[in-house]
Amino acid sequence: MSYKIALLSEHASPLATIGGIDAGGQNIAVAELAMHLARMGHQVDVFTRWDDASQPQEVQWQMGIRVIHIQAGPVAQVAKEDLLPYMDEFAQGMITYFNQQLHPYSLVHAHFFMSGYVACQLKQRLGIPFVITFHALGEVRKRCQGTADRFPVERKAIEQLIIQHANAIVALCPQDHDDLVELYQANPARISTIPNGFNPLQFYPVDKPLARLLIGYDTTEPILLQLGRLVPRKGVDNVIQALGYLYREYGIRARLLIVGGESGTPDSKLTPEIGRLTQLAIQEGVAEWVSFTGCRKRDDLRYYYSAADVFVTTPWYEPFGITPLEAMACGTPVIGAAVGGIKCTVLDNETGFLVPPSKPKVLAAKLAVLLYHPKLRSLLGNQAIQHVQANYSWQHVAELTSRLYGQVLTGQPLPNHPSQTEAILEPVVVSDLTPSITRTQRE
Repeated sequence: MSYKIALLSEHASPLATIGGIDAGGQNIAVAELAMHLARMGHQVDVFTRWDDASQPQEVQWQMGIRVIHIQAGPVAQVAKEDLLPYMDEFAQGMITYFNQQLHPYSLVHAHFFMSGYVACQLKQRLGIPFVITFHALGEVRKRCQGTADRFPVERKAIEQLIIQHANAIVALCPQDHDDLVELYQANPARISTIPNGFNPLQFYPVDKPLARLLIGYDTTEPILLQLGRLVPRKGVDNVIQALGYLYREYGIRARLLIVGGESGTPDSKLTPEIGRLTQLAIQEGVAEWVSFTGCRKRDDLRYYYSAADVFVTTPWYEPFGITPLEAMACGTPVIGAAVGGIKCTVLDNETGFLVPPSKPKVLAAKLAVLLYHPKLRSLLGNQAIQHVQANYSWQHVAELTSRLYGQVLTGQPLPNHPSQTEAILEPVVVSDLTPSITRTQRE
């Protein structure tokens, strides 16, 4: 059965350029979910805040998908931490728009807590059921970031209100599910675990020499890749510090490509994190091995993933993390921080390695293992492809989500879709490999 669906994403538009401070995984998730729901026959409207006067209020984005800009506050960029005061205006704008429609919406799917706040008002005023995907929980963020978290103190109370009134809650991974239950006392019977995904038409292996040629790094030197939003919580400083340990303790020189930022060329004024990381690279003595590329188009990212020997992502916390899926889809093993969704999507010793966040010496040791053992890289990379293709395509995610919509609208019990999978192979015993690296280097 097809439905008329309203996706709410107040700060994360599918039209935004990915890689900026406020444009990352949620933008991708909303865009991909909308596209795949539309291909299944649903009519999808994505509602987001109007922040660019050069864009029309209504955009026919793709077949079966409109992006509708709701005016809430100034028609200009506003940091997401400062948007809450405009959400009542956003809700009223949506109510007005909904009341003008000839055919009513079947269901609202809100993304992030501020959209959930708006969805509560829509349900109260118009009786439309809603599903919520938080993407990040305020209490978890606060515990991880402390005083660096700029969201208003009302956030947790709003999230608890949303949990109370939502018809269903989508958890992105088992950790997300547990946090909802333990920190917010959410009813497990109303939670369905559905992960984010990757697009196999965009992300697939490209021959490494060709990929390196296409991105301008026609070299045989080891390449490490860090790709995503350039903000402190992503832990890129940890990767730069590990680069220093990698040389000092294992004698390995590797090129670190850092893809992301607010512009196509690296600019520390537009992306302050570039300036901070550059200074750290100088202090670590690895500045000549660190290359900032600026942001890149989505269709070019598979070349960067394929060009790399290892993809590294070690954030302090990560509600889910789409980039590890994309890297694995391109056949590149991933070393990721054992936090949030990463500790679920990256199978330790099977598709890559898991490490503690903010432990650069531990990260360097795991990097040394992969860089000294090309056959192991190939093995883990091949298994990574199998893993994500079997469990994390956006088509699969959309099918699970569409089924959830039907269960909400018909009052059926909600399923819980685990996002962890069975082991693919006998885990690699890394401790057997690491000493040989040290001995080889010292000899």
